[in-house]
Amino acid sequence: MKFYAVFAMGFLFSGAAAGENALWHDTFLARIEALALIETLNADLLAARSATLTLDQWCATHHMANDAKIHAQRVEGPEKPLSREQRARLRLGDDEPVKYRRVALACGDHILSEADNWYVPARLTPEMNRLLETTDTPFGRVVQPLQPTRENFSSILLWHPLEQGWETASHKPDHPNKPLEIPEHLFEHRALLYNVDHEPFSEVDETYTRAILDFVVKE
Repeated sequence: MKFYAVFAMGFLFSGAAAGENALWHDTFLARIEALALIETLNADLLAARSATLTLDQWCATHHMANDAKIHAQRVEGPEKPLSREQRARLRLGDDEPVKYRRVALACGDHILSEADNWYVPARLTPEMNRLLETTDTPFGRVVQPLQPTRENFSSILLWHPLEQGWETASHKPDHPNKPLEIPEHLFEHRALLYNVDHEPFSEVDETYTRAILDFVVKE
């Protein structure tokens, strides 16, 4: 039998079927643990050269899928045009072509993030462009030969598990019989990707979901 956990220490909750979000109870301890997990992944991503490889590690460490590799699911829909500010960040002229790609990055059945990606095809190799046009390979894996680095210019926490002033409150939130309401989106990063010559070739807007808190613990 499988149980979903909120933390590796074994704080277990039953009642969720495989593939569903973990069932969290609205306790003060659970809120602290949720915040610790969110801040851990947030810090790992901010310090990383590749969001894809960081999510690979998160997926593997928390045993979230048999194949502990991130897979990209293409999301169809209208393209988001590149703004003048984005063109300036990418050091592009008004007429230089840019490609747009939207994906959901999944670890097994868990969609860990949703990403908008604008990239400059002329700054990638023909094989990289082919893979991005014809496959669902994550962008971060495709561009690894460029030895990419990330420069985050925005990081926003979208959910605060602990209310402001909790540390001085006389009563801490503790409702063990009530499920903790976790929003779909937890934090957002916007970043530029550079090649080894520090030439920008992509801008990404990544939103990380509550599925990062879904682990499977085996009895």
